[in-house]
Amino acid sequence: MKLATFNANSIRARLEIITDWLQKEQPDVLCIQETKVQDKDFPIKPFTDMGYQPVIKGQKSYNGVATVSKHPLEEIRLNLYEGEEEEARFISAVISGIPVINVYVPQGLAPKTEKFDYKLRFLKDLLSHVKRNYDAGQPLLLAGDLNVALEDIDVHDPEGLRGEVGFHPEEQEILREYLAWGFVDVFRKHESGGGLYTFWDYRVPNGFKRNIGWRIDYVLATPSLAETSRRVWIDTEPRTRQKASDHTFLVAEFQSPSW
Repeated sequence: MKLATFNANSIRARLEIITDWLQKEQPDVLCIQETKVQDKDFPIKPFTDMGYQPVIKGQKSYNGVATVSKHPLEEIRLNLYEGEEEEARFISAVISGIPVINVYVPQGLAPKTEKFDYKLRFLKDLLSHVKRNYDAGQPLLLAGDLNVALEDIDVHDPEGLRGEVGFHPEEQEILREYLAWGFVDVFRKHESGGGLYTFWDYRVPNGFKRNIGWRIDYVLATPSLAETSRRVWIDTEPRTRQKASDHTFLVAEFQSPSW
């Protein structure tokens, strides 16, 4: 069982990178964020041609999520908030008996702004949704761009970035509540070292080559599923490609017999 997450920063701009990667790695499930396309314009055929079933939730130019799976997706939910208009940031589905949540958390702009307050509310509301609908004693996966680096080793310059958006104590406190509820950060279950990132800002000159990065993409699993994880890794090769996203693929492999 292999699941990956990837912030594409435009599905159409990164389509060749994604399909090449799928062909090479053959994951069971890929959770994609920042598709930046309306549903009617999402490139479904390249995925179905490869044997993947896409579930999409998009909007024009911003946000957008897609979950593509080799297996049927059931109990699909496309909104975090019931009966409320919202940005395209959330998809959940049950895949071969395992609930999978794909999420793109707001970036937050800067502390003490309305967008930062919205980010904190979204993180809290997502956790409330998990607590209402799931049991930490049962298998559950939450994957995506959480836009929060949790520990000092998750950023290239912890002292310089401390208190900035993405590395702010209010965000980190909420994310730790996810772990207190029962989620396991499966990457950290297998990798304890620093300098391992999933995002390198375009605006930093040669940021990727200099490894000036952040670890803000996650695969979180409840304990029973996390115990079956055998490998979790960051594939940096796609970040070297022409027209690469500013993120790269985070991959988790499990021994679960369900997939």
